[in-house]
Amino acid sequence: MTGPVPARAPGRGQRYARPLLIAFLVAAAVDLAGLLAGAETAHLVAKPLLMPLLAAYAMARGGPRTLIAALLFGWGGDTLLLPDHDLAFLLGMGSFAAGHICYLRLFGRRRAPVSAGLGYAVVLAAFLVLIWPDLPADLRVPLTGYSLLLTAMAWRAGALGRLTALGGALFLLSDALIATGIADWPQLPAPDFWVMLTYIAAQALLTAGILATGAKAPDDGPGAYRERSISG
Repeated sequence: MTGPVPARAPGRGQRYARPLLIAFLVAAAVDLAGLLAGAETAHLVAKPLLMPLLAAYAMARGGPRTLIAALLFGWGGDTLLLPDHDLAFLLGMGSFAAGHICYLRLFGRRRAPVSAGLGYAVVLAAFLVLIWPDLPADLRVPLTGYSLLLTAMAWRAGALGRLTALGGALFLLSDALIATGIADWPQLPAPDFWVMLTYIAAQALLTAGILATGAKAPDDGPGAYRERSISG
C-alpha cells in the first residue's frame, strides 16, 4: 500500500524567480517613468539593472546558458549606449549583435514562416533605401550589417511561436526608432520612451517564449534547462 506522492519542493534557484521578475518589472517601470518625466538620473540608474535582473530570472527558471548570454550581451549594449560617443555606440551595437547571434543559436533549425521572411526582407530593403542618405557616412556600413543580422533574428524568432515572434518584431522596431533618430528624421514625443518600451517588451517576450518552449542551443548541454513546466 502506498501513500500519496509528495509534491516536489522547488529548486533552490526557482524560489527566487518571482521576486526577480517583480524586480525587473519595477526597474522597467522606473526607467520608463523617468524617461517620460525627464528624470535622467532614474534612467541612468534603472537601465543598467534591466537585463541583469531578467537574466537572473531566466537563470532561476533554469533557462539555457545561451539565453543568459543573449541577455547579458544586451546589458553590455545598454550600458555602452549610455554615453553619447561614436565609439561607445559601435561597441554597444557589437554587443547587441552578439546577443542576436545567441538568439539565432537558440532558434536552431526550426522552420520559420517563409512569408514572414519575405515581408521582413521587403521592409528592410525599403527602410535602408530611404534612410541611407540621411545616415552619417561612417555608420552606414556597420548599421546595414547590424540591420541584416537583427532582421534575420526577428524572422527566425517566429520559429518558436507567437511570443518570440512578437519579441523579435519589437526588437526590430526599437532599433529602427534609434536609426531614425540618428538620421534626424521626425520623432515621436518622448522618443527615448518608445525606444525603451519596445526594447524592454522585446527582451521580455523573447525570454518568456524561450522558457515556455524549453529551447536550447546545441552547446547548452543536457540539464541546461531543467524543467519546461516551471512557472515564475
